[in-house]
Amino acid sequence: MSVFHEIVFDTSTLVSAALRVGSVPHQAFKQAIAQGTVYVSTYTFAELEQVLLRPKFDRYMPRDVRRAFVDLVHGLAVQVPVSALNVASVTPACRDPKDNPFLALVLACAADVLVSSDADLLVLHPWRGVPILTPAADLLSNEVAVGTEVTPCPPRRSVRAVFPHTAPASGM
Repeated sequence: MSVFHEIVFDTSTLVSAALRVGSVPHQAFKQAIAQGTVYVSTYTFAELEQVLLRPKFDRYMPRDVRRAFVDLVHGLAVQVPVSALNVASVTPACRDPKDNPFLALVLACAADVLVSSDADLLVLHPWRGVPILTPAADLLSNEVAVGTEVTPCPPRRSVRAVFPHTAPASGM
């Protein structure tokens, strides 16, 4: 099994990670922050901010907490320039053109994996040799078998500082 260090998340996965603390997308994001580098482009970050701050999510989580998640991603992710020409040049293109910026970002940052909950992206797996995995598959692929037990890879940095609102009983 391989460990992914250069990671791109699509918007739907990051929204799920933000809104459902402890969920599989949340765990995949925490693991990525702890063990690798998460990448965004201007477009993908703006989409995350625009979607996550929609009023329809107020009933799930207060806006200020969602804003804090957006700020967290901004502070921890590496922003990579991706031009409109890069997006237009993506081949093979996604059947949903709104997802092409994520594919262009994968190329621009030489990502090891694209973590997605979007069927339009998942159907491309592997895309130009890069796995496109669900959050659950990403978590499984980043585990290391030790004897008969399966344990997560050791983190490169503390996740507790990244997610202070996570319950201490979760172990992270």
